[in-house]
Amino acid sequence: MRYATVRVAEGTRAARLHGAEWVLLEAPDVGALLRGASGEPTGDTVPAADADLAPVVPAPRKILCIGLNYARHVRETGREFPQYPTVFGKYADALIGPRDPIVLPPESDAVDWEAELAIVVGRTARRIDPADALDHIAGYTVLNDISMRDWQRRTTQWLQGKTFEASTPVGPLLVTPGELPEACRGLRISCEVDGVEVQRDVLGDFIFDIPAILAYLSAFVTLRPGDLIATGTPDGVGMGRSPQVYLRAGQRLTTTIEGIGALVNDVVAPPHSHPATDRPATP
Repeated sequence: MRYATVRVAEGTRAARLHGAEWVLLEAPDVGALLRGASGEPTGDTVPAADADLAPVVPAPRKILCIGLNYARHVRETGREFPQYPTVFGKYADALIGPRDPIVLPPESDAVDWEAELAIVVGRTARRIDPADALDHIAGYTVLNDISMRDWQRRTTQWLQGKTFEASTPVGPLLVTPGELPEACRGLRISCEVDGVEVQRDVLGDFIFDIPAILAYLSAFVTLRPGDLIATGTPDGVGMGRSPQVYLRAGQRLTTTIEGIGALVNDVVAPPHSHPATDRPATP
């Protein structure tokens, strides 16, 4: 099954994909649906090609992210291999839809891309046994952990560089586990800037795999339906290049995971910027 949160005149609705149409459900969004809101159809449909999609879970109670989870990405950052998962958080205000623009913040000159697989939690869980971890997943989606590197590097704590408001696209939809290989192993993940591929890898090549991530996180916090967990990014980020390359106004960022879908986000100038100086850079 494939679900999304569709923007409608009165707000948003959870929706189920049926052929080339989204069937609108009574639940206001996918997060509410997972928390028990009615999944009965409203009787309304929206052509898939015309749908205005919100973040697949617009207001998760928690957004937990894993950093440094691909070996080559660890090497390109110059860091040591982690003994434990590197965990940081985001707030729901950071999320945008899969086609929404990424507005460059005027406070940062180092806005970077990070293609990631995101887990959507489906069952309340604490202290999960890794052997049972996959049973707690409602589905998977695509996330780009847009990072303001200059802010991220200000301290040893990354939060301020990871949760700028309206910076993190997520979606376009939730795909249930039965539609995909177990734990998404073997699916291709990629990121393009203006059609130039900057990241490419195969899911499953993690330092900490999905069962290990869920077990680790649930040891110190209760995971609840609708929570998002980002699983880390492959190598190829702008910070890891020589010279470093960051997003510029006028570019288009495309983040794709095979079998799930793509985020397509235009990068736009910050308020009060000078368009003549906002020239696209080539990765």
